[in-house]
Amino acid sequence: MKLSLFFAGIAVAAVTAGAAQAGILVTYEAPGVTNTTATFDVLGTENFNTRALGVGGFATNFGGNGVISGQYSSTTQVNAGDQYGGEGGSNYAVTFGEGGYSLDITSTQNAAGVTYFGYYLPALDQGNVLELYSGATKIFTFNPATVLSAVGGNPLYFGKPDAPHQGQNSGEPYVFVNFYGTAGTHFDRVVFRETPAGGGYESDNHTVGYFKTITGTGVPEPATWAMMIIGFGAVGSMVRRSRPREAALA
Repeated sequence: MKLSLFFAGIAVAAVTAGAAQAGILVTYEAPGVTNTTATFDVLGTENFNTRALGVGGFATNFGGNGVISGQYSSTTQVNAGDQYGGEGGSNYAVTFGEGGYSLDITSTQNAAGVTYFGYYLPALDQGNVLELYSGATKIFTFNPATVLSAVGGNPLYFGKPDAPHQGQNSGEPYVFVNFYGTAGTHFDRVVFRETPAGGGYESDNHTVGYFKTITGTGVPEPATWAMMIIGFGAVGSMVRRSRPREAALA
């Protein structure tokens, strides 16, 4: 029994630790939250509300913080708000292909880039892959399976949470996801891909900055899930072995 509790403790600790890969910690916000709850030294958001609908590149100053600017690639598509995306019926970004689109980030505070990116990820599906780059080097790949697994048991995440399409598309979760660069990790490029292609990769409220506090619920990385499964398997194996012994003693 003590060993069972030990394995259970490992599993709980692993879940609360979050997903760290190449210095990136991933968390997600509570149901219905469409912006980050973290605090920042510098913060900026692109909400796409002033962007022309259709496909095309554009520059952004993320609300005019005077420190961080960005350039969206020519393959960026902006749609009007509907049941799949757009906070409060506002515009949102989307891609339907594996080529996707990119956001290049420039900062006057640090040439290496920023320490934070976050976005409202509506109509989340298994093809919504995000990549973070430092220069030409890809330092992190976000596989949405971990978030889907984490929020899948909570019905409060499913269906669009805000008017005018509240409750629609109830088969997919809507969640705000945070990516924190820890231990000095910075990045200057974000790539969005729908891979495998088969649906839309909608997103809104692209947020960049230099964070002060980390908030949200931690997302276990794939290796952590594997460790948890092994741990639970060991517990089950121990229980199966111990029962005959206890019966013999009885």
